[in-house]
Amino acid sequence: MKIVAKRPESLTSKDFHYCPGCTHGIIHRLVAETIDELGLRESAVGIAPVGCSVLAYEYFNLDMLQASHGRAPAVATGVKRVLPDCAVFTYQGDGDLAAIGLSEVVHAALRGENITIIFVNNAIYGMTGGQIAPTTLMGQVTTTSPGGREVGMSGNPIKVCEMLATQQGPAYLSRVSVHSPAHVRRAKKAIRKAFEMQMQKKGFSLVEILSTCPTNWGMDPLSSLDWLEEEMLPMYPLGEFRRPGG
Repeated sequence: MKIVAKRPESLTSKDFHYCPGCTHGIIHRLVAETIDELGLRESAVGIAPVGCSVLAYEYFNLDMLQASHGRAPAVATGVKRVLPDCAVFTYQGDGDLAAIGLSEVVHAALRGENITIIFVNNAIYGMTGGQIAPTTLMGQVTTTSPGGREVGMSGNPIKVCEMLATQQGPAYLSRVSVHSPAHVRRAKKAIRKAFEMQMQKKGFSLVEILSTCPTNWGMDPLSSLDWLEEEMLPMYPLGEFRRPGG
């Protein structure tokens, strides 16, 4: 029998712990495939976050470090400056990156640190019980916004790519999604581009990936894919927000 697909070498054989319908597993695979295709596994260093993907170091078959909550960009900066030839990336959720770690990612971008950020946006705190996050949509119900998000109480959702695009430090900023096969393919291209930017020493790159959280959204997996397309895409439009030369 001809093998047309296999587990990437940059993933371990350990089963993911994620909830049914969560797309972290898809994103893990895209990152691992990219690292394999670019021949970076022996030089790659990943920084695991605090959040649902806190156990990323058990899934990626490469050198991994664990950072304190929100501090992955700072850790990645230190690793990259000491080991400039390594492919250094962080894998962070919206609670980790856009809340407690917002200043870390902003200043890493301002400095133009030559690292790659994989930013998973599912518009909610996943691991800790479904609380409101900086990316939670207006009117979205969470355990800490049972009546829906309101501007007067929680402010507006943050748009990380748009915010960072106003600065001169980033080399590549992109927002993609993984809610359909076509979007998964586009996400893979963006992730590859981000790693290529780093290896070409272009500077800071970030790929924001819209993801589902059926458990905390209170939906079945298929409904969560529809909700992402219908509700998240209007708020978080897909596309490239910064790339070399334009």
